[in-house]
Amino acid sequence: MEFRRLGRSGLNVSEISYGNWLTHGSQVEEDAAHACVRAALDSGITTFDTADVYANTKAESVLGRALKGERREGLEIFTKVFWPTGPGGPNDKGLGRKHIMESAHASLRRLETDYVDLYQAHRYDRTVPLEETMLAFADLVRQGKVLYVGVSEWTAEQITRGAALARELNVPLISSQPQYSMLWRVIEEQVVPACEREGISQIVWSPIAQGVLTGKYKPGAELPAGSRATDESGGNNMISRWLRDDVLTAVQNLEPLAKEADLSLAQLAVAWVLQNPNVASAIIGASRPEQVTENVKAAGVKLDADLLAKIDDVLDGVIERDPRMTQTP
Repeated sequence: MEFRRLGRSGLNVSEISYGNWLTHGSQVEEDAAHACVRAALDSGITTFDTADVYANTKAESVLGRALKGERREGLEIFTKVFWPTGPGGPNDKGLGRKHIMESAHASLRRLETDYVDLYQAHRYDRTVPLEETMLAFADLVRQGKVLYVGVSEWTAEQITRGAALARELNVPLISSQPQYSMLWRVIEEQVVPACEREGISQIVWSPIAQGVLTGKYKPGAELPAGSRATDESGGNNMISRWLRDDVLTAVQNLEPLAKEADLSLAQLAVAWVLQNPNVASAIIGASRPEQVTENVKAAGVKLDADLLAKIDDVLDGVIERDPRMTQTP
């Protein structure tokens, strides 16, 4: 495993981090979840990402139990706040001070830790003054319950405004967590340049495009049994955009390029996002330990310019680049 600095900070994170969206507390039994976390630790991953909304708070609890007994100083534990949790009361969502403070304390209890290394605004809240949101984060930092602050799926303009307030409040805003893959490049035109100016790094989710970039989905073929595309509990709604024959055919055409780099398609996909110097870490998920073991082999891989150009040629016509696609409610 290799490590990178997160933003303009002193925090080192593993190039590949482990995330438990759509798995822990829902798709994967707890024993299997613990086995995946163990595989991540054994592979050198020190950075673990979750959110209070994942499996309606259950994912945090599973991760807390899975990491119990590990040396806390050797881990970077990230979580998030924004989406509705709990019974769905009027203050059980958003980035108002009440929800942020209560959610932070609840996350700490579920994760069985006194602090989180990174606390992230899971989306931008248009209904709450940004000053209120950033002040709440600042107070958590000063209380020692949060070490650093980040955002997820914010636009370049929102990040720039947040960074300006963070400087005024002396808040270490150091990260952005967007979707990013060979197929989904909407951050490149605006978000990445804004973050580079502000000293913010990307921690990217879905580098394998919900599994499409593994090559297991074939054009014109039935969906593999048990795959995310067949999961009606939440996995199939996002992957559906990629299940077009033109996309699946292009992905199959990446196979010779993966072989050229001596990588699997999944490893190539993870390595590809890590070629962007503004990316500090790529989040992988897993339902089986061997998926972790295989995907971490993308750490430290350098792809040459010719190979990157060939990838662009193969995927030309199916890449989404529109910066307006950044997800904000």
